[in-house]
Amino acid sequence: MPKIHAYHVTPSIPDRLRCLVDLAYNLRWAWDHDTIELFRRLDRDLWESSGHNPVLMLGTIDQGRLTKMERNEAFLAQMDRVYRDFTEYMKDSGWFAKACSDGHQTRIAYFSAEFGLTECVPIYAGGLGFLAGDHLKSASNLGLPLVGVGLLYQKGYFRQYLNADGWQQETNPQNDFYNLPVRPFKDSDGRTLQVSFDFPGRKVSASIWWVQVGRIPLYLLDTNIPSNFEEDQDITDELYGGDREMRIRQEIVLGIGGMRALKALGIQPTVCHMNEGHSAFLALEQARIFMEKHGVTYKEARQATCAGNLFTTHTPVAAGFDIFDPGLMRKYFEPYAARLGVPFDHFLAFGRYDPYDPNESFNMAVLASKHSSYTNGVSQLHGKVTRQMVRKVWQDFPEHEVPVSHVTNGIHTRSWISSEMAELLSRYLGPQWYEDPTATDVWERIDQIPDEELWRTHERRKERMIGYTRRRLAEQLKKRGASESEVLMAGSVLNSESLTIGFARRFATYKRANLILRDVDRIKRILTREDRSVQILFAGKAHPRDDAGKDFIRQIIHFARDEQVRRRIVFLEDYDMAMTRYLVQGVDVWLNTPRRPLEASGTSGMKVLANGGLNLSILDGWWCEGYDHQTG
Repeated sequence: MPKIHAYHVTPSIPDRLRCLVDLAYNLRWAWDHDTIELFRRLDRDLWESSGHNPVLMLGTIDQGRLTKMERNEAFLAQMDRVYRDFTEYMKDSGWFAKACSDGHQTRIAYFSAEFGLTECVPIYAGGLGFLAGDHLKSASNLGLPLVGVGLLYQKGYFRQYLNADGWQQETNPQNDFYNLPVRPFKDSDGRTLQVSFDFPGRKVSASIWWVQVGRIPLYLLDTNIPSNFEEDQDITDELYGGDREMRIRQEIVLGIGGMRALKALGIQPTVCHMNEGHSAFLALEQARIFMEKHGVTYKEARQATCAGNLFTTHTPVAAGFDIFDPGLMRKYFEPYAARLGVPFDHFLAFGRYDPYDPNESFNMAVLASKHSSYTNGVSQLHGKVTRQMVRKVWQDFPEHEVPVSHVTNGIHTRSWISSEMAELLSRYLGPQWYEDPTATDVWERIDQIPDEELWRTHERRKERMIGYTRRRLAEQLKKRGASESEVLMAGSVLNSESLTIGFARRFATYKRANLILRDVDRIKRILTREDRSVQILFAGKAHPRDDAGKDFIRQIIHFARDEQVRRRIVFLEDYDMAMTRYLVQGVDVWLNTPRRPLEASGTSGMKVLANGGLNLSILDGWWCEGYDHQTG
């Protein structure tokens, strides 16, 4: 039988262009318009076909093109300027070092099951990942002493396409890590660093990979290695895939494996931030490490380590928390509880609202909350909702004294604002609008921008969005086997003169994407008026097991096929970060129709505001605090 060998081909980059490799492997390019423009200039078509992936670009670009650009003085001058700006950014310590001179021993570890950093690193599903990615980018700009911890998924979250009836289908293409801006973390012998942990009857290992996000390192664990059993190689295959047993395995790798990875890297966090309950097992491992180091009991170790743990929940309904039945917990944690010196029934009480109920399942949010000094929701309203949800844990407390606060989500503005709008703001406001976005005196200068310039900037982005929409629609119609006339029709959908409404997010039923179809005759009249024409752009994925969410998509597709409105309403398949940017930078109005109070926060509307758009929303999530008659 012939042997199969793996080869990793490294491109031959001329010495004069070597700095492009440094730029490609640091995701600061994802929010720096000058660096993006540099890679576009290197090869505009390849930038698009590579999925905005500079590492893949450099690995596949024609050698003759590199030779030509090596002699292009204008390109070299631009490259040197961009690289000089990059090195100055990396050398600067940022706000934290200046503001917290005594914080040199602080080290924050930020754990999340997903990170939405850029479209070419597909380890995100939606809002939770976008928030985590923006968190790392903001931490980089501030110079926070923070590291990220997550999982590196071989298949990531699913790719979406629709069948002829408009029903969502899913595919899971493999990610080639060696063509992503991701690197294996090597030990002193040049081998990929690994950690291991116990599963029932066996050990499982995970490799550590590394993504540099500006000044912030993100460490990602990957179990797809030959030394593991085949079933364990699949643990880090899919984000939110598999059954409950697969979920508990993933969360062991993230929480316990993540803490062991930090230890192997020589990082001792003073603060562990759990972004949602997926990583809550880290609190157990943190206490175990403390016990072994200081020779104390679990109760003492828990008291000591709780002080440095933070838990952020994004879930507005109790059903959204991850729960595991007692039998599954016994299978994976009975020996672990013995190592902690804790009877197993006491161990299960860590994750129960009622510690004395032997039939209650183990709740990851309860585990995280009981092992944290600070728990927060992600908006003012969500903080109140969360206090009501977890009040059973603190039954003797009045509701207002339940120890749950809120920190309203935000966005990393530079990642979502268009280059045209950023340039306009810099021209009139100076660089401080992005260096210190909280400087209110800077934003007071916004009235100095002539209305005509602001509107022209918005119109340019709207035209680009419509061009993008037509191209994407034609592509998805071709893949579906549509007729030539239908594909040609895609070139005439939408109108840059019409009021354009955007609705793009997860197709969870509580978000009510089909609300506009409650009165079909009325929405038809609105969409077809000639004097005040309106058009709507939809995008979003339903969870593979959410048939009700899939049916919402199908309803919109069927409505969009009506001859009266087919040029006024479009659903774009396979929603991702690149599509998000086109939409939030180009729409006039962002529509948000959740069932209050089920939208914990939401941040897509914030991205629209940064680009001069308006919000039309239910008073839910962040909008309760952000609403002003001048913004929507």
